[in-house]
Amino acid sequence: MKPVVGLTGGIASGKTTVSKMFADLGIPIIDADELAREVVEPGTPGLAAIVEEFGEDVLDEEGGLDRKKVADLVFGDEEARETLNAIMHPRIGAAGAKYVQGYQDHPAPYVIYEGALLVETGAHKGFSALVVVSAEESVQRLRLIARDGFTVHDANARIEAQLPLDRKVAVADFVVSNNGDLEGTRRQVNEIHEQLVARFGSGESA
Repeated sequence: MKPVVGLTGGIASGKTTVSKMFADLGIPIIDADELAREVVEPGTPGLAAIVEEFGEDVLDEEGGLDRKKVADLVFGDEEARETLNAIMHPRIGAAGAKYVQGYQDHPAPYVIYEGALLVETGAHKGFSALVVVSAEESVQRLRLIARDGFTVHDANARIEAQLPLDRKVAVADFVVSNNGDLEGTRRQVNEIHEQLVARFGSGESA
């Protein structure tokens, strides 16, 4: 089985930026956020389960899942978040496993699985290695304000609601510091890639 490397980090730390850099190096990326959209598309059992649990108010005008409504609904409500996770995570995991299987003949030496909650759910323990993307809290705050239109208060609340970044860094095999110097970030990604290739082989015979 081809090694799967987990990629995670804090909110607005730049996980997507880093995953794209790995993709530029020829590494297949499995994005848990895309899987999360896939498993709740209209007509799926996942969407039906969410509607049954939270009501039709979570749907948009086209009958799809309104992710912002769901996020607002479970934010600050631990029980609701656990209920949502119980619906989503097994389905995301099953979809991810199918993608991993589909990459077995790919020439890359490993596959990246990008997800925001790999440490929170304990999923990181199942990966061949874990890369954590870190950023200073002030940088995260500015990115949330610029990217999502949050107020300072809302941005702080989202950051504080997450598992502290140092807890993720503590279980990482590799850490990428991503505070805005993209070339510096790319250098770190290249170095990590070289170490992963050394660990897992060139992949040409995979």
